Amino acid sequence: MHRTLEITVPAAVTDSLCQELTALQEVIGLSVQPGASRKPIGDVLVVHVLNRGADEVLRRARAAVASENDLSVVTSEAASFIAPAEHKTIVDDKDEAIWEEVESGLRHQGAITTNYLLLMALGGLICAVGLVSDPVPQAIAFVASAIIAPGFDPMTKVPVGLALRRWIVVWRGLQSALAGYAVLIGTAALTMYVLVATGETTEAKLATNPEVLHLLHPKWMELLVAGAGALAGVVMLAAYRRSFQAGPLIAMAFIPAAALIGAGLAVGRFDLALEGLQRFGADWGFIVGLGVPFFWMKQQFLHRRRPIV
Repeated sequence: MHRTLEITVPAAVTDSLCQELTALQEVIGLSVQPGASRKPIGDVLVVHVLNRGADEVLRRARAAVASENDLSVVTSEAASFIAPAEHKTIVDDKDEAIWEEVESGLRHQGAITTNYLLLMALGGLICAVGLVSDPVPQAIAFVASAIIAPGFDPMTKVPVGLALRRWIVVWRGLQSALAGYAVLIGTAALTMYVLVATGETTEAKLATNPEVLHLLHPKWMELLVAGAGALAGVVMLAAYRRSFQAGPLIAMAFIPAAALIGAGLAVGRFDLALEGLQRFGADWGFIVGLGVPFFWMKQQFLHRRRPIV
């Protein structure tokens, strides 16, 4: 999708900024509403711009004002641009998210809220049941938990923050991941404890489940799938294809691995918990190890600017 940027700037810089933006080929439309904004006070520029030109528009808007506090920007997706005179320019657009949108999406998905923690808990419950289920219900449980538990975004904050040297993003990612996965692991432990106490399953069924053994002793093929899933997830994030992120989550095993930590603790099998932690760390390692160079290259060769805030 293309972008609509609603930029509020002091009236003194409106004319010069409009001249700069009008000259950009990627800007398909530009309208000005003088004095329209009351908070913050200023003129409103509505810029219809191709994805590949959004960074340049923001770069020039930031340079036009004396302080970042004088600038306000609202971004949105435009379903289509219908401008016959610009058709050749429009059809060559790219699928890229700007850094502010990446960070905003991660912040929304990984904020430590009641909804976030509840979804992590429910994902842990479902996955714990899957650890001791037969193959078909187990596959359903693993896929469902990977989609329900919003565990990918907090992890992805870390490579984004590291690549952009935004330490507050790294810290918030670690906080979100720690809180979310603590709840998931705790819920998985409680679920497994109840299942064993009620006779629904046993410690032996957990330890000998074929998929649990795969989690504990992954082969190169499984690690290759997990690594590809991690890279696919960060690419989709950078390409603003969030609606397709269920695929990478299913390909990776960090939700079942985290649930196994709790389940192992619940049945007194600390060896299972430790090996679940190792697999969890491996999958997170894929996200960080592949995400940092990917986002770094996006910054160096595509965006070439730091987020405004």
